[in-house]
Amino acid sequence: MGGFGWLILSALTAIPMVKLLPFFGINKYWAIVCLIPLGTIALLWWMGLKLQELEKL
Repeated sequence: MGGFGWLILSALTAIPMVKLLPFFGINKYWAIVCLIPLGTIALLWWMGLKLQELEKL
């Protein structure tokens, strides 16, 4: 059950990332990184950096 739950949780985080990443200028295929435990945190950090760059403009 643990592996199946992890797969569902990964899908629930990857699907919104596919929609959000292009807004920040990041290729949508980077959403695959959400399958790695720290991947979601890394993508959120990257999106935060891009958001700071967009706010400076």
